[in-house]
Amino acid sequence: MTPIRKTFQYGDQTVTLETGEIARQADGAVLVNVDDTVVLVTVVVDKRATEMKDFLPLTIDYQEKTYAAGRIPGGFFRREGRPSEAEILTSRLIDRPVRPLFAKGFGREVQVIATVKSLNPAVNPEIPSLIGASAALSIAGLPFNGPIGAARVGYKNGEYILNPAMIGLSPDSDLDLIVAGTEGAVLMVESEARSLPEEVMLGAVLYGHEQMQVVIQAIKELAAEVNKPQMEWEPVQSDPELKAAVAEACADQLGDAYRIQDKMERYAALTEIRKAVFDKLAGEDSPWPQPLVYGAVEKLEKEIVRGRIIAGEARIDGRDTATVRPISIRTGVLPRTHGSALFTRGETQAMVITTLGTERDSQIIDALDGERREPFMLHYNFPPFCVGETGRVGSPKRREIGHGRLAKRGVLASMPSLAEFPYSVRVVSEITESNGSSSMASVCGTSLSLMDAGVPIKSPVAGVAMGLIKEGDQFAVLTDIMGDEDHLGDMDFKVAGPAEGINALQMDIKIDGITREIMEQALAQAKDGRLHILGEMSKVIDTHRSEMSEHAPRIIEFKIHPEKIRDVIGKGGAVIRALTEETGATIDINDDGLIKIFSVQKSAGEEAKKRIRLITADVEVGKIYEGKVARLMDFGAFVTILPGRDGLVHISQISDERVERVSDKLKEGDVIRVKVLEVDKQGRIRLSMKAVAEDEAPDA
Repeated sequence: MTPIRKTFQYGDQTVTLETGEIARQADGAVLVNVDDTVVLVTVVVDKRATEMKDFLPLTIDYQEKTYAAGRIPGGFFRREGRPSEAEILTSRLIDRPVRPLFAKGFGREVQVIATVKSLNPAVNPEIPSLIGASAALSIAGLPFNGPIGAARVGYKNGEYILNPAMIGLSPDSDLDLIVAGTEGAVLMVESEARSLPEEVMLGAVLYGHEQMQVVIQAIKELAAEVNKPQMEWEPVQSDPELKAAVAEACADQLGDAYRIQDKMERYAALTEIRKAVFDKLAGEDSPWPQPLVYGAVEKLEKEIVRGRIIAGEARIDGRDTATVRPISIRTGVLPRTHGSALFTRGETQAMVITTLGTERDSQIIDALDGERREPFMLHYNFPPFCVGETGRVGSPKRREIGHGRLAKRGVLASMPSLAEFPYSVRVVSEITESNGSSSMASVCGTSLSLMDAGVPIKSPVAGVAMGLIKEGDQFAVLTDIMGDEDHLGDMDFKVAGPAEGINALQMDIKIDGITREIMEQALAQAKDGRLHILGEMSKVIDTHRSEMSEHAPRIIEFKIHPEKIRDVIGKGGAVIRALTEETGATIDINDDGLIKIFSVQKSAGEEAKKRIRLITADVEVGKIYEGKVARLMDFGAFVTILPGRDGLVHISQISDERVERVSDKLKEGDVIRVKVLEVDKQGRIRLSMKAVAEDEAPDA
């Protein structure tokens, strides 16, 4: 029960790694404490001998417990439910740098669970969870080629900040970047920035990788002290006979198939070739099981595609390494939506729709550290038909949530503030065709759709995905990668932002040894590609429309004196409820007297504003008003001149002639013109009909 601990300083934070006391039946368990943010990370591997698989069945589950922040969950059941979007994104964040480090051919099921046990609001659990996953895998006795380190990097006034307390873009930082990697290489980057130059982003990645070395060293020391023996497993050995048999069976056919530029035709040809090879080499009497044959075929495909690119030949679709696929753009494609765009780049297509709403429509985020509202939402959908397949349609998968968040990061820094544009905005990117980088097509489509809806974004935004083929010292960086190049290549490097700089950068590396030279070239080619796409976008629309769609809601803002708020609301909310029912507008009032009127039709909003102005207006002596006779008395008539404000026309002020009975001249419901003679200290209003000429215009 004696735990093993390693404590080290990480920037301004103190990190403690502990193992040996908690969760002892797991294959690896590490408790990570970073300035009172505590995460328990466990690793369990399936002990049963399993059939050979052609993939790694790795599951990463990150979960937040509200007790960590001293809160009781909301909802009827008062317990945590399905994973939140933040939990899913963090699970993906851990998975991306960890998965490539497992030994090739290792196919046993592995589950990593990271649970937040205690939360210091100044320390986001993402970095502790990444560190904990690395440490737990390193002590579990698995064929894991780690450890990895992780760092969060901010940037302000020309200086990088290690593990800043503030998360996301804020007045304290123009950058929120997470980088993870091994001792010798960067494996993963996830970032959000405020239009920073390429050299600043590259510097942040290298700075984070340099700083994380203290984490890697501490995990190495922890693993050495635990000293758990490596588990026994049989790595797949290369079979020269199988390699030769596969090459003989399909090398020429695969070479021809990978010259077919149309994706669906190419996939059909590849499917036939693979089926023929499996029938021939993986039958009942074959010495080779199908997963081995599949792996050999896939390896041959990689050699063909990668070899051609390294040799300087054209890519699968005939492009060189720096060319962006043909682009087609349409805006206003849907007649009744508030904004829409169709962005097509090669065989990737996104239909992006913008919907405007009030602040009430903001998304409520029930985060671990409390509740907040998010006025800008971007949702990404990837239906099976977009790749010509059948499949389940339902709630979004992890990939869809991750791609939507990346696209949002690319656009967020260019969005106007609520003070500049008082609408909640929801963007939905529907991928209608996919062959590489649909998330970056979503960035471009979002920018176009927002401008089509009249949203005053600071500048248009575009995104592009870069790839890498590296063999020894030779490498080629590919602009605007296709799906095949992503699958068969060594890097997925996505960059989004306006012409001025980068808003979002995401990088996943499948190999060790990526150099500064490669990253610099990738950023340079990405900038050229981004500027080219922005140029194509500007030919269709280069700024937001001056007029919103007639179907878009209108928001009217104005202020009243805070003392008048009770008059607008009325007793028990009667006045504001009547205004809403009679005009069809939605009305919000805050404590300082700011009124926001939301209406589908502009006329309804203007009518609501007019009525509120009347309710809050002060009655002025000498002004003429048009009012309705509310009730008759023996001594005169009460007239409503403003909502909730009645004045008395004494019988002597009805006419220049003597009036015996009020009912001889007036009846209830009559609309008459009156002048205000006096407003006494008690607020009583005395009116006259005598002094008003028939052709004199009323003030209200």
